[in-house]
Amino acid sequence: MTTLMMILGIVVFVIGLLFSIAWHELGHLSTAKMFGIRVPQYMVGFGPTLFSRKKGDTEYGIKAIPLGGYIRMIGMFPPGPDGKIEARSTSPWRGMIEDARSAAFEELKPGDETRLFYTRKPWKRVIVMFAGPFMNLVLAVVIFLGVMMTFGISTQTTSVGKVSDCVIEAGENRATCQKGDKPAPAKAAGLKAGDKIVAFQGKDVDDWSTLQSRIRETIGPATITVERGGERLDLHANLIKNQVSKTDGDGGYVEGKYVYAGFLGFTPASGIVQQSFGESVDRMGDMMENGVESILALPSKIPDLWDAAFGDGERKQDSPMGVVGAARVGGEVFTLDIPPQNQIAMMLFLLAGFNLSLFLFNMLPLLPLDGGHIAGALWESLRRNAAKVLRRPDPGPFDVAKLMPVAYVVAGIFICFTILVLIADVVNPVRIS
Repeated sequence: MTTLMMILGIVVFVIGLLFSIAWHELGHLSTAKMFGIRVPQYMVGFGPTLFSRKKGDTEYGIKAIPLGGYIRMIGMFPPGPDGKIEARSTSPWRGMIEDARSAAFEELKPGDETRLFYTRKPWKRVIVMFAGPFMNLVLAVVIFLGVMMTFGISTQTTSVGKVSDCVIEAGENRATCQKGDKPAPAKAAGLKAGDKIVAFQGKDVDDWSTLQSRIRETIGPATITVERGGERLDLHANLIKNQVSKTDGDGGYVEGKYVYAGFLGFTPASGIVQQSFGESVDRMGDMMENGVESILALPSKIPDLWDAAFGDGERKQDSPMGVVGAARVGGEVFTLDIPPQNQIAMMLFLLAGFNLSLFLFNMLPLLPLDGGHIAGALWESLRRNAAKVLRRPDPGPFDVAKLMPVAYVVAGIFICFTILVLIADVVNPVRIS
């Protein structure tokens, strides 16, 4: 049964992955057609074609390897200085440029002269290239907000999960009490696991972040109002100053960072809590920020990833994952001993995170990514507007093809990184619990 559920989870994730890719390419396709650009192909996947059908100018199809997708637009790059496709050069760098330029015109038909991508104004090209990642962003936002507002997310609550027996400084990295340790204020006050704290110092509290802040701001006597067995009780504790983990402002902790603050001595229980629209938007903003930081931190994670793949290093929970690793996590979600609705919510969050990553990754201003083409169009617009202001001749379209050598280097780096992640996902995968 576990194996069957694992396979089912992987299949569900792959279907979600294919939909996300198709949704991304639909953004490019719809805006390209809106601006009159001819699109010969719209494909989901790579490799051999499994199914295709032609409708109008475009062939729509599915390919065998579900690791991406693409649309082909006529005239992605402008012709050479003489207005024609340049002859093949013996220079490898020059050859890359000419190969890219040739591919952009290989399906040119009579009448296509007015339907070329590079002939469109820069702002239209920006829209076409941005539309793909934007579709992923829209899908991520809809899923994240939908799950958080209707189902909820696992959140630390004001209920007591565990009461500490004694006072231990966070920096000591020990969980057991030793002789001479002072009793924890919560223990001395009679706080018990299962109690729900509803007020602190006479002021109502309904979320962990607020309660945590008030506890840390208090040193000395404090009144804690709890619900226990359907009744409200006032407990009296004497909070002390202790070394505790630094918080991130949202109830979480900053690893390896400590501060001295008021200490009560209990661990909050976690539960599924529905979020308001405002709370959901705030959390979505945090996810975007964390996503940007994760992409910027990718180079620094390569050594740990290498050790995890080829050595005996531990695969960290925030380690980069590829499609194989994400599919494996999707399979594990369906094997967890949790209610079905929790499994569905976790799967949706996984797909939303994948779409958010697609958006952020594709916005990097590097060819062959969408962000590279956007940067080229913006640079062309800047050059042309500057020439107009300075009353100089129009410099014409910016030849993005000249950047293809750089694009091949970037693509090579991405391929190597993808292979490294793939190996790590197979031999030392990220696991959930």
